[in-house]
Amino acid sequence: MLDSLGTRLQAIFDKLGGRGRLSEENIQEALREIRVALLEADVNFKVVRAFIDRVKEKAVGQDVLASLTPAQQVVKVVHGELVELLGGSGHRLAMASHPPTVIMLIGLQGSGKTTTAAKLARHYTKQGQHPLLAAADTQRPAAMEQLRTLGAQLSIPVTGAPGQTPLEICRAAREEAAARGLTPLILDTAGRLHIDEVLLAELKAIRTQVAPHHVLLVVDAMTGQDAVTVADRFNQAVGIDAVVLTKLDGDSRGGAALSVRHVTGRPIAFVGVGEKTDALEPFHPDRLASRILGMGDVLSLVEKAQETVDQAKAEALARKLREDAFTLEDFRDQLKQLRQMGPLDQILGMLPFGKMLKGAPKDMDGESADLDRFDAIIGSMTPGERHNPEIINGSRRQRIARGSGSSVQDVNRLLKQFAQLRKMMKQFKGMEGKLPRNMKNLPGFPMPRG
Repeated sequence: MLDSLGTRLQAIFDKLGGRGRLSEENIQEALREIRVALLEADVNFKVVRAFIDRVKEKAVGQDVLASLTPAQQVVKVVHGELVELLGGSGHRLAMASHPPTVIMLIGLQGSGKTTTAAKLARHYTKQGQHPLLAAADTQRPAAMEQLRTLGAQLSIPVTGAPGQTPLEICRAAREEAAARGLTPLILDTAGRLHIDEVLLAELKAIRTQVAPHHVLLVVDAMTGQDAVTVADRFNQAVGIDAVVLTKLDGDSRGGAALSVRHVTGRPIAFVGVGEKTDALEPFHPDRLASRILGMGDVLSLVEKAQETVDQAKAEALARKLREDAFTLEDFRDQLKQLRQMGPLDQILGMLPFGKMLKGAPKDMDGESADLDRFDAIIGSMTPGERHNPEIINGSRRQRIARGSGSSVQDVNRLLKQFAQLRKMMKQFKGMEGKLPRNMKNLPGFPMPRG
């Protein structure tokens, strides 16, 4: 998501930075290009106009033009305004003083409500809570069964039965959650292909009689400006507290993420970044703004690493790096940990040196397949070859290729990337003590194809 917009903006700032001293005319030209880039990213035109006006007001001031690094100051202004546009400090759902905390999910059919309900339940389970899911979508065939299946996978109870009305299901679910001491209660309500009076009446009745603490609108980011229009209509008709944007891992241009807060006045609370139940993240405006401008998102990367990296293995790897004893066996372990962290394109998007990765393949599915291929190649080696790859001559490469079902070229590419990685790690070794402590647990990753 937002890759195209990020690339456009970074190109604009690169050109701005190459001008040396800036004038008001230089900045005006850059702002015109930014305006076009935002409009092409499907950002609401009113949002674009207000955003450009705020940036212009701050970027053409004497503090910027007279500074030693005016281009960097402009980037700083744009970053600050992007953070504000996306919601400022972020939004977290407060838990009720007397449980259960009731979270009501609403939205159109196909937006991902049912999957989001399961993702939210998993999110709160990881925080030590004991959620209850209510299958209140009686309109879509198999919606109840889908939620029960997801609940069973996560060992989370699901309530609601055919024959009950959505309101009856939600009322009974609240009573059950209170009686069993379960919280939060997550209501998966029905949607329609479009907003109609029947849907709105049903949602209003549930909101009035069940009194949820949080009403979250689930919208599909792939629909662009339609998502913002839907959010505005639901907010006016039913009232929403926050938004969940789904499918941000897809080919969305980003207009919904950049427009919904400004248009509705309601913040984005969570974003869905995949189909699996662990692919839901709290929304951080500052982190997304940094990623759009090519600054990376190291905090999110560290959080992912901390969830997946084995601490003992990380410490053992650190010792090997200090002793310059990093082997292909260690490399394979790092590849496995990298796969556990999520899709490769998302991981690369969090790195702050995106310019260094311009040579990386755009087809990340192909790059992910490389990880599996590399694993097989290393597995086809002898222990001596893994610990001392310099002994791998031509005949050994042919044997390894046959044993792993790959080509000699694949073996050569792996060995080349491993050599590049060892070289890079030696450079990092020389920087020891200068890197943030929370970056030491990050697993290694394969270098781009050379």
